[in-house]
Amino acid sequence: MTPPQRLHIGVNLLWLVPGIVGGSEEYTTRLLQALAEHDRADDGIEITLFVIKPFLDAYPDLVETFPTVVCPVSGRSKALRIAAEASWLLVQARRHRVHILHHAGGTIPLVRATPSLVSIHDLQPLLMPDNFSGLKQEYLRRRLPPSAKHARLIISPSDYSRRTVIGLLDVLADRTALVPPGYTERLSETPEGDPAVRYRLDRPFFLYPAITYPHKNHLTLVRAFAEATVKGADTLLVLTHRPDTMESEVLSLVDSVGVSDRVRRLGHVPRGDLDWLYAHATALTFPSRFEGFGLPVLEAMGNGCPVIAANATALPDVVADAGILVDPDDVAGWAAAMFDLATDDDRRTALVDAGRVRVARFQWASSADALVEAYRMAAARPDP
Repeated sequence: MTPPQRLHIGVNLLWLVPGIVGGSEEYTTRLLQALAEHDRADDGIEITLFVIKPFLDAYPDLVETFPTVVCPVSGRSKALRIAAEASWLLVQARRHRVHILHHAGGTIPLVRATPSLVSIHDLQPLLMPDNFSGLKQEYLRRRLPPSAKHARLIISPSDYSRRTVIGLLDVLADRTALVPPGYTERLSETPEGDPAVRYRLDRPFFLYPAITYPHKNHLTLVRAFAEATVKGADTLLVLTHRPDTMESEVLSLVDSVGVSDRVRRLGHVPRGDLDWLYAHATALTFPSRFEGFGLPVLEAMGNGCPVIAANATALPDVVADAGILVDPDDVAGWAAAMFDLATDDDRRTALVDAGRVRVARFQWASSADALVEAYRMAAARPDP
């Protein structure tokens, strides 16, 4: 198949409710920003975004950069968003003469007319179904396999995710493409005032920026932190990001193991504050049982923060030998690693240096190049 001389890609973002969908939102929006900054004078690709109303206020820079078509739904109802993908989006893609629709949220609508490629960030709904509501679990179980079947190309953010797509969804390797994220260095967003005072950080601290989803495994971290303090680690544990289903259980455990005076539950913090926390933390502690990639690991290494991460799913691919990897359920192992970094400055320095070398391998410009190449590959392929 010969691709058109000028390739028009529509990006389906109707699934992207700002502040709700987690790491896939950050990956997708940063990737689009990288594409906006990409030298596209001769790439022959035109991009149009299809979004819901809240996207306009959340990402004005992307709206200003790319032609944007707004679906008249607020995003509060998932059923309405799914219906709009199978009706409104179909009509708009034809009206705007889109050659290929990039469904960036993991599934392709049941009703489709325009050729598609899809980003499948991970297959947690199939591998850990108990982490999802019954309705969401059933929807994804039914939609992920046919989405992979009908896509011209499947984009994955990590080699781990790519391997699981090939294995679980019975996809040929040449119908997949790896588009990893990069590290975003942020120099302009500085915290207001002194975060150490504002957040009562009166001693060294470990950091975990994660929504309290079950797979984020906060309970293991809290237990390990309590053990590390018993051993003599004079530290705090800082937990950021919004609450979810495990929140009450996490807070109850904090009380029951006697570390409520040492845990700072901050919720969402401004980006400048988060970067400050990375730069000043004793280490990032990232015990997640499941990650399609794990962007906070890159953010930590880029900010000179040592990393302790779970040796599970995509995290070993990202960390490699630039951090400490621990079984996600090994409480004693986590406690030992935390105590080690709380008491050994030379060990911390070595990991900081290794992290800076490692993060240099992940550049958003390279990610944009990989995405452009994926679009060209999809345009050159027939529908499966």
